[in-house]
Amino acid sequence: MTPIPHLIGGKPYVLENAQTVPVFNPATGEETARLAMGCSHEVDAAVKAAQEALNDWSQMPPARRAHVLFALRDVMHKRRDDIARTISAEHGKTHDDALGEVARALEVVEFACGIPHLLKGDFSRHVARDLDACSERQPLGVVAGITPFNFPSMVPLWMIPMALACGNCFILKPSERDPSSANLIHELFEAAGLPKGVLNVVHGGKAAVDAILDHPGISAVSFVGSTPIAEYVYARGCAAGKRVQALGGAKNHMVILPDADLDQAADALMGAGFGSAGERCMAISVAVPVGEETANRLVEKLTPRVQSLKIGPSTDKDAEMGPLITKAHRDKVADLISKGEAEGARVVVDGRGYSLQGYEGGFWMGGTLLDGVTKDMTVYREEIFGPVLSVLRAGSYDEAVGLINDHQYGNGTAIFTRDGDAARDFTRRIEVGMVGVNVPIPVPVGYHSFGGWKRSIFGAHGIYGPEAVHFYTRLKTVSARWPTGIRAGAEFTFPSNG
Repeated sequence: MTPIPHLIGGKPYVLENAQTVPVFNPATGEETARLAMGCSHEVDAAVKAAQEALNDWSQMPPARRAHVLFALRDVMHKRRDDIARTISAEHGKTHDDALGEVARALEVVEFACGIPHLLKGDFSRHVARDLDACSERQPLGVVAGITPFNFPSMVPLWMIPMALACGNCFILKPSERDPSSANLIHELFEAAGLPKGVLNVVHGGKAAVDAILDHPGISAVSFVGSTPIAEYVYARGCAAGKRVQALGGAKNHMVILPDADLDQAADALMGAGFGSAGERCMAISVAVPVGEETANRLVEKLTPRVQSLKIGPSTDKDAEMGPLITKAHRDKVADLISKGEAEGARVVVDGRGYSLQGYEGGFWMGGTLLDGVTKDMTVYREEIFGPVLSVLRAGSYDEAVGLINDHQYGNGTAIFTRDGDAARDFTRRIEVGMVGVNVPIPVPVGYHSFGGWKRSIFGAHGIYGPEAVHFYTRLKTVSARWPTGIRAGAEFTFPSNG
């Protein structure tokens, strides 16, 4: 079986006797490909290819770089079903869910098409006697992205278009669990006219990550993944003198006030909790109904919905949820459910042991609903990243707010209510980076920026949107005085606007 290759300098790249690992179809459990694993050798080759392309690409007028991104947008629209099928084949999410991933990626591509405006500098005439000042943002050079398995197309496309639009060259290290989407992204950029070497793909595990973090030719690293790895990437990358943004894990709460439309809230929790099998950093994993009556009614409405989840492979047009990414991850999620049960949670709907006829080898789990969860339980403290919704009952609105603010994660949250005062207070007081009001998954649109608070992010900048322009560029300010304005004699005082 020919391994999936790295793509360096516009060409497939696989060393003889390279280590390979299997890639699986999560719906069947069958090995579908072998992946070539890279380390420092491949990273070094990718850096050299990027450096060779950097001068021409960085000096290209922003409008010409935007032409490539406009072409990419057209290519992606024409091939969105191909992209979605590639995602589903290795990740397992439903086709419609994968199409949604493509749509959100396209938002960032479209924002990046406006790079001529986004890179406009500032100019001030006569800031002091005969002195003018201007500022501009210049590219960093060669930058890299390390991306997770759960959005194998969207997250790379949160990074690459903005980095390239700003004039950088890019090295992508995707997840080894679903790598084909990264190679397809490279193919799409090539079809859009991107010069060779501007984008490179290096596959691998920790050895490749460490090589990226340590390489002196890489100026910045963007990462999305779990919090322990985000913290590691941030610390090691910064120690090597790099600019780093590292987005980590989450435990997203949805507060349901007594005045909320509970049918609307229950439907929202189903999509936010079980879409993509809960393998989303913005998934709602904790429902916080305020008051016992609200909680009882909510659980009553959720129970039949969770029980009737339509689970199936991406080829099933009626499927609402697919399998988990690997057998090991499926087993980890099951173990966490068991631990929650042992610690006192009530398993209202149990997804453990789920099997799908004809796909018995797949990495399946049914939707799980836990009630009576408390803040000291493992299922509450840890990110599960699976189709598990926990109900943690709050006695008051203030208790619900305090619960969220006390948690180590601060990625996303939501409140469902008809009370404008409560919603306004919630958005002000809550210590979370992305907030929804009657919106269960408040992922910002492409022209805003994505980023959490607390241990959900390490670094000063959010991802994509205006924040990305600042992350992928550095500021240069020029003060200019021309000979006709220079006064005779030396000046020994600090310059001022006097």
